[in-house]
Amino acid sequence: MTEVAVEAYGSWSLDFYDFTVGLDAAEDEVLAGFGDVYERAARNGARQGTPILLSPSGSADARINLFFRLSRVAEKRPRTWRRYAYSLVVWLDFLEGLGRSWDAATTADFDAFKYWRMTDHRNDGRVRATSFDADRAALNSFYRWAGERYGVVNPVPTVAGPEVDDLEVAARDGRRDPARPAGAPRRQVKWLLRPAFEQWRDVGLRGFGFDGRRRLGWRGFNEDRDAAFVDGLYGTGLRLAEWSSVLDVELPAEDEAGRFPKAWLAAACIKGGRAGRHYRIPRSVMKEIAAYTDPVEGSRAEAIGRARRKGRYDKVRGMRIVTGCNRHSRTLYVLGPAGRAALSLDTITPEERLRLFRKTPDGLEPLALWLGNDGMPKQAHSWEKTFQTANARVAQEWASAHGREEDDDLACPLWARPHMARHSFALRWFSILSVVWEHRLGGFTDAEKRDLREQFGDVWFQLATLLGHSSPEVTRDWYLEPFTGLQVDYILSLLDEEERTALDRLVSRIAQDSGRVLTPVQPGTESVEGQEGAR
Repeated sequence: MTEVAVEAYGSWSLDFYDFTVGLDAAEDEVLAGFGDVYERAARNGARQGTPILLSPSGSADARINLFFRLSRVAEKRPRTWRRYAYSLVVWLDFLEGLGRSWDAATTADFDAFKYWRMTDHRNDGRVRATSFDADRAALNSFYRWAGERYGVVNPVPTVAGPEVDDLEVAARDGRRDPARPAGAPRRQVKWLLRPAFEQWRDVGLRGFGFDGRRRLGWRGFNEDRDAAFVDGLYGTGLRLAEWSSVLDVELPAEDEAGRFPKAWLAAACIKGGRAGRHYRIPRSVMKEIAAYTDPVEGSRAEAIGRARRKGRYDKVRGMRIVTGCNRHSRTLYVLGPAGRAALSLDTITPEERLRLFRKTPDGLEPLALWLGNDGMPKQAHSWEKTFQTANARVAQEWASAHGREEDDDLACPLWARPHMARHSFALRWFSILSVVWEHRLGGFTDAEKRDLREQFGDVWFQLATLLGHSSPEVTRDWYLEPFTGLQVDYILSLLDEEERTALDRLVSRIAQDSGRVLTPVQPGTESVEGQEGAR
């Protein structure tokens, strides 16, 4: 393998269109010469969050930028655009160091890139196999599109046949791209049990140490927001992009009863969703959200006040003023050029939700539930930074507790990524549903159990419903296959005390409703044997 030194790393630049931010062309002669920059960009296919890459000379290669506007990737979510764009920039910087144009790259160049990205000791930014696998998928998708449109040769070794950038499809068909590193497994399933999750949250987001004490000088400006958000991820099982796109009018009504009030997730906010679905929010999370949105003490009101004083809301482009909401029909009423219009919440994308505002006696206010420090809606990719910051603080506290430097070789065993909350949600409900099925089917023959599963669905069917998967096979193959062989006793040990107590009550209720299950005799009642004898 030829070793390559890359000296021009970082010379390509990357930015993303934000149509909600106004541009003051009057103070910039260059901008003034372009007229309405956003209007021109929209005509060229750019949308909210569309990437734009500039070469080292400051010019834009239209062929590269069209990839995010005309290819299949343009149909995906902005978070996918960002991931692909960052991978492209790293690749283009590498080629810049070789003096090679992207449309003349060869398979040997890609092999050298793989070596440099993962192995070359002169690269201090080396990555693990899973990270490079994301690069490979992005480049393969880009060159497939460029090959069809411009006749460019794809330098990424890949399997023959239809596009298989979807690793799930490739694995199901028994295919594996030769460029995929051996250390990139099919699944990256990790989870946090509740005690570990709460410790990570308290240390990383709430200023506590591993000794359980809050650190002196802690300034948790958005502590209530961040804690409510991550607890919501853990408690609802929603994806990061889904939970971050929720509007305040989509939360359950304050008078809704039960420990898990029901909410609606709009179709436009679901990954690949064609229809919306219900999900449940734990009552404890609802209380946290109520504290965060408190008009007097919550940090959301503080962020809105700062934005009003700075005049940020007055500069939002394409703002839609919401005049009302019908919760039953899930309809928003907005003011438009033609007057008052009715919009289904299921059709409003996360990008459109950034521009939804209402007028209050105190001024404009976003409908987005989660707001940044500047009072503007906090987008999904910004929460990745929140998790990174929390992980860094946890690692710092861990090193301090062990008398080590932060960058010492003692790896902190506690960390979290957003999707781990969803995996953890799946594990908890798999545990609960498994125990429930074990008790519900007690006394049935194997044939009867098969009939019941075919008629009502098994644990995987119910879990797929909770996660919003279109098929139980996706849930089984990609979330919890490692747990299918676990015994119920071990599954129970994964639950914390509160969850076990709730599960015991649930199983007892099931037992009471089943004529096949014997239950303890309550004081003042006859035993089962006595009842039989009386007959």
